[in-house]
Amino acid sequence: MELKQISTPLLGIAAWSGTGKTTLLEALLPALRARGLSVAVIKHAHHDFDVDVPGKDSHRLRQAGATPMLVASGRRFALMMETPGRDEPDLAMLLEQVRPLCPDLILIEGFKQSPIPKLELYREAVGKSLRAFDDGWVRAVATTGDVALPEDVERLDLDDHQQLLNWLMAWPARWDVMRQGPRDSLNGHCGAHDE
Repeated sequence: MELKQISTPLLGIAAWSGTGKTTLLEALLPALRARGLSVAVIKHAHHDFDVDVPGKDSHRLRQAGATPMLVASGRRFALMMETPGRDEPDLAMLLEQVRPLCPDLILIEGFKQSPIPKLELYREAVGKSLRAFDDGWVRAVATTGDVALPEDVERLDLDDHQQLLNWLMAWPARWDVMRQGPRDSLNGHCGAHDE
């Protein structure tokens, strides 16, 4: 995946389990939509999940070998694709499924190792290490504590939803700079942004 060629703004949401990322996104997504931003989410699942229901026609046809299996109604559609032999999902392939829908922003949750700009959510109480020092793609850390951060990483208050909302609303305007590479390749351009 050549990030510099992707025009749709992407932002990884990196956090250890128990940090509250799903709860935070549940609170922020309606507010982003209310402010006119169309946001898609790609979520990495760490287990064998199924969105289909055993016994339903779509499940029976998928079990019989249909791949992909697309089931649709007037309200939504779901594309189910078997990916045998893959240890991890292919983020580039998943992006190609979402980008034609023209969202203003794609949030990517759970792809911690991917070379994409990230917002790290960090709670010291979870007892895990801060990733920002080891991952040059972390652009900002939203935290509740006074933890030390790399000097070129923005600090956000994890409990201040208005601040986080404003930061996310500004992300698409920052995308051209942020997609150029990790922090050390930006020569100081990823510090505090103009609003």
